[in-house]
Amino acid sequence: MGEARELFARRLGLFIHWGIYAIPGWQEQHQLRLRVPRVEYARLAEQFSPSAFDPDAWIDVAEAAGMSYLVFTTKHLDGFCLWDTQTTDFRVTRTPCARDVLAQLATACHRRHMPLGLYFSAIDLHCPFYPNRGQGHELAGPEPGDTPDWERFVGYMEQQVRELCTGYGKLAMFWWDSGPEIALPAPHLNPLIRELQPGILINNRGFSDDGDFSTPERDFDPDLGAQTRFTGAVEACQSVGVESWGWREDEDYFSDRYLLGEIDRVLARGGNYLLNVGPRPDGAIDAQAARILSVVGKWYDTIREAFTEVEAADDITTEPAVPVTRRGDTVYLHLHRPLNARRLLLTNVRCLPKRAVLLNDGRQIRCSTDLLPWRHRTGQRPVRLCDLPVDEYAGSVMVVRVDLATTPDGN
Repeated sequence: MGEARELFARRLGLFIHWGIYAIPGWQEQHQLRLRVPRVEYARLAEQFSPSAFDPDAWIDVAEAAGMSYLVFTTKHLDGFCLWDTQTTDFRVTRTPCARDVLAQLATACHRRHMPLGLYFSAIDLHCPFYPNRGQGHELAGPEPGDTPDWERFVGYMEQQVRELCTGYGKLAMFWWDSGPEIALPAPHLNPLIRELQPGILINNRGFSDDGDFSTPERDFDPDLGAQTRFTGAVEACQSVGVESWGWREDEDYFSDRYLLGEIDRVLARGGNYLLNVGPRPDGAIDAQAARILSVVGKWYDTIREAFTEVEAADDITTEPAVPVTRRGDTVYLHLHRPLNARRLLLTNVRCLPKRAVLLNDGRQIRCSTDLLPWRHRTGQRPVRLCDLPVDEYAGSVMVVRVDLATTPDGN
């Protein structure tokens, strides 16, 4: 699993949700949530002509955001295929676009050494033999003319998986969606992917096994907040917008502070973070989404060392509690939530550190072990980081590097 470890050491990735659902600009589940008849929805493909699609521009945005791998939606719930599949006419090369956009993206990623992962929805609302049963993200039932047949659909998926895993060069990741939700068997698909793409990482949303890593989404998973350090491989995913993963014309974007805080708390506990944007119908990334990614990149560039060759530390206690990463005698304090005061206490560190530095701008942070009035009875003198610029960084996330003078217990 050397390649797997190398990929997860990259920490930040760009998720891209794109398809014909960008044309109405409402949500990537446009067909399902608005109960659009399949025939009517499929006509959107006749308008798909992304004149501004430029995979190098996508990679430029990812790199500027500090991201070093990319995951792309080859097929979402709607069943529209963004590669030149031979399994269906509901594909990008049968639209005015007439190009295999996945091939263009893969070529650019390989040329620029950007590892590429492929998202693939196990649910397919377009395929007439997918057995819609009204579960979760399925249609309420078969549409007129459908012939539900799970075994036939598994064969359909297998052919598509083979195309994706043999026609687009080396893949870093296969990112299933909705497999567990379907709760029907297809146990041979993950072994097939591994056979066709040795060293690939597979997530936990496929069939019959847990894959190589878990994928907590947005902030829905209580386990994401409960663990002080992740014991397994975790890649949390989130979109820049509250309502949609695909492009939404009137999107409510998350605040910079919220996204930076979410990224920091996941990375500080040893996970990866996959942040999503949805390109516009023409293939360009929305200006507001690009601005958010730029903010992420500028922040990450200043504090990157706090996530490089470190481990989540549980032997350094702070007040209030914040995530801590550690490399030897250097610890990093991650202030992913706003402090209510201009100080932070290291409650089990007794002697003054060699130095403390705010990574965001390089300023020295004053440290003290003076007796505090509220600790007059115990006489404890924890290290106090003083005069933290909490107001100045109210819209960002501070990370403080502390170089310890000796062991954390002061011995």
